[in-house]
Amino acid sequence: MPKKAQRPRRPGQPGVKSAKSAKSAKKNLLAGLGLTAVDYKDTATLRVFISERGKIRSRQVTGLTVQQQRQVATAIKNAREMALLPYPTTGATR
Repeated sequence: MPKKAQRPRRPGQPGVKSAKSAKSAKKNLLAGLGLTAVDYKDTATLRVFISERGKIRSRQVTGLTVQQQRQVATAIKNAREMALLPYPTTGATR
């Protein structure tokens, strides 16, 4: 049987990587700061991992490993409990 001629794929079709979808590797922010462990009392460092609204930034944004992300999340939660960092705001303004 003769093979069917394949149509050229257009950008945006599944299976085709365009220039937009090529992502660069994220820099590890903890390694960039020269830290190996995270302390809940170091609020200046923890603020790097919190958005303007007070939410913890994701691993995709910060470039942390799974273990580092858990350490950061636990430290932020402890700092919030001690009233060193704010809890996320709901955005309800009146």
